[in-house]
Amino acid sequence: MAQKPTVAIIGAGFSGVGMAIKLKQAGYDQITVFDKAPKVGGTWYWNTYPGCACDVPIQLYSYSFAPSGLWSHQYPRAPEIQAYIEKVVDDFAVRPLLRLNTEVKSASWNDSAKVWRLELADGTSHKANILVSALGQLDIPKWPEIAGRNAFAGPSFHSARWNWDVDLKGKRVAVIGNGGSAVQFIPEITNDVAQLDVYQRTPNYLVPRNDREVPMEERERLANNPWLLKASRELIYWRSDTLFWGVFKGSKWRVGLFENAAKKLRDDQIADPALRAKLTPDYPIGCKRILICDTYYPALQRPNVSLITDPIERIEQGAIVTNDATARPSDVIIYATGFDASHFGWSVDIVGQGGAHLKDVWRDGPEAYLGVMTAGFPNFLMLYGPNTNLGHTSILYMVERQIEYALKLLAPMSETGASRLEVRADAQARFNRLIQAELKASPWATACNSWYKTETGKITNNWPRSTQDYAKALKQVEWSHYAIA
Repeated sequence: MAQKPTVAIIGAGFSGVGMAIKLKQAGYDQITVFDKAPKVGGTWYWNTYPGCACDVPIQLYSYSFAPSGLWSHQYPRAPEIQAYIEKVVDDFAVRPLLRLNTEVKSASWNDSAKVWRLELADGTSHKANILVSALGQLDIPKWPEIAGRNAFAGPSFHSARWNWDVDLKGKRVAVIGNGGSAVQFIPEITNDVAQLDVYQRTPNYLVPRNDREVPMEERERLANNPWLLKASRELIYWRSDTLFWGVFKGSKWRVGLFENAAKKLRDDQIADPALRAKLTPDYPIGCKRILICDTYYPALQRPNVSLITDPIERIEQGAIVTNDATARPSDVIIYATGFDASHFGWSVDIVGQGGAHLKDVWRDGPEAYLGVMTAGFPNFLMLYGPNTNLGHTSILYMVERQIEYALKLLAPMSETGASRLEVRADAQARFNRLIQAELKASPWATACNSWYKTETGKITNNWPRSTQDYAKALKQVEWSHYAIA
């Protein structure tokens, strides 16, 4: 049996840590996991904003091979999730593999040597036979293009990089954006601020979260009965991948079920018809991310909160000016404007065969084969790559299937001594034609803007089928779709 290849993983979030664990268990002994952050956790390290929590029931947002029943809430808060992944790192002895506080600036493929060379921010380099991107789709915070944004004199920051040194108490605060993070932190800060102006471009569909604190006896019962914990996870999974998935599949009764749930939540929580109208979407449910929250609508009705739907014209030194010429004074601006996701704006410059930069190859929209490999970039694997995002259940299910598939792809290198693996361009092209045709019939393709698609309307993030279908697609490797040498 040949020597196992060396592996470099960029990103120490759930994907990178999970990959390292499974590689280690498979006998790979030269694994290095790089992350620019001082801790593992990925998005759960960076996102510390008030009220930050998972929007997937936690039994699904944990590794299937490392279940835990000791969660305090059905939708646990970020600190608990961060503590969980830290514990997993120690339980599976992954910490010696980590190089934290180490930013990878670029990675270049050397075809003659069959290695990737990583250039690090500290001026050093690292070589590996296999490169794994575990950067995901939510790596770089997105800043809006608003005239005068840099002219603002007060503190301003992105919700994904919350500035806890800024005291919001008694301040006039402007929040630009109303997506997944905004609906979580806005209810948490309304008691502190003097005035909160929420600038909304497009309303969202909100459905009830129905979160609850899990009694200690229930936690202990789950923790002490692995079969019960597994059954709980399976129940949540099948409910989401059948009932919730129906919204995106086009099932009329399931679409109606969730539309009615969103309408009922809005009608029950908002009495003012004018405010209700501002918060009513004019596009099909599922086109944009469906938000799960019980506290956002009540927060908007507090006397010190204003919902503003007039477009922002510019930002001045101490105010935000909308296109009706109204200038609203602000002491602090919080940008809840998401991430540069549809273009996969990774912080690492990936350079493949013939010196091709991935960002240039993907200029018209990222493409990959099964979201795991992309043509022209040998020995390069991706976790949570293009067209593997979901709108209805846990991404960790997809990531675990990708890790299993990646290990199958790497097997020939250990068994036969092969040193170069690449997906064939024609196989990738056929695959993408197929899924893009399916995506054109999905709610994501309808007339609304979302981070799922590029400016031209190409959907680069989402998988067009159920997660069960994805698992089937990755169950076996179709070796004719790959070139191995």
